[in-house]
Amino acid sequence: MPSAIIIHGGIKEFENISGFEQDCQDSLRDIVGRGYEALITDGARAAVLAAVTALEDCELFNAGTGSRVQSDGEIRMSASLMDATNNRFSGVINIQYVKNPVLVAAELASEKNTVLAGYPATRYARGKGFRSHNPYTERRWLEHLEGRQGLAGTVGAVALDEQGRMFAATSTGGVGGEIPGRVSDSATVAGNYASTAAAISCTGAGEEIVNLGVAARITTRRLDGQTLEQSVRNTIREGMEFDYTFGLIAVDQAGSTIADQTRGQTLFASADARGVTVFGSL
Repeated sequence: MPSAIIIHGGIKEFENISGFEQDCQDSLRDIVGRGYEALITDGARAAVLAAVTALEDCELFNAGTGSRVQSDGEIRMSASLMDATNNRFSGVINIQYVKNPVLVAAELASEKNTVLAGYPATRYARGKGFRSHNPYTERRWLEHLEGRQGLAGTVGAVALDEQGRMFAATSTGGVGGEIPGRVSDSATVAGNYASTAAAISCTGAGEEIVNLGVAARITTRRLDGQTLEQSVRNTIREGMEFDYTFGLIAVDQAGSTIADQTRGQTLFASADARGVTVFGSL
């Protein structure tokens, strides 16, 4: 069975930074390469976790270090992991002061209660040995002081390995300026989902992704017999009918990968046996 991984870093139009596009291409190329190495060596779970932790650690992206600031001056992050083989979803919502929320989500996969929110999620992380980490950056703090907000900025990765296992992982720092306690799509099956047919990670306006149930909707269509391309395009079309803003990445059991969006440009990079593809590159 072919192996493939595709990652994303949000939607380009919502990051107004000089030189951002080239820096983003370079970072995504490097990170997807590391994810592909993990995919070949250790499988799909290791691959998506390696990729998303690297994206969380890169200040270019709105997840982990470099997350946006909410209206009360606090950063609250959300992340999730979905294992298609075991049909197991785990996640954290509005966790604070951890370096890699996706790794806390992965830790929860072995628990009876697999999704935690707010302070209890942070307390759980401390109990599992995750040290306190300040995710604030000067750029995001200045955005907050100037009242600048975004619509998108989630990161994610989906992968298929040689054993046919598929995983999806997604992480976000929110939109900036939101009401404290807002729940995004990233730690729900609307924004992050994997079945035996496909794995999806979304980015964009979280409320709109939830309204449409994007990730779960695409995988259901794939299970019902549509091709991956049909499943994605039909869902994108429905989103456009509501004037929604979102993008996504997808992989199916044949190793096909897709990045698409209702508007703008999903920042993505993919890797398989044929090599690496990065958005905006030939």
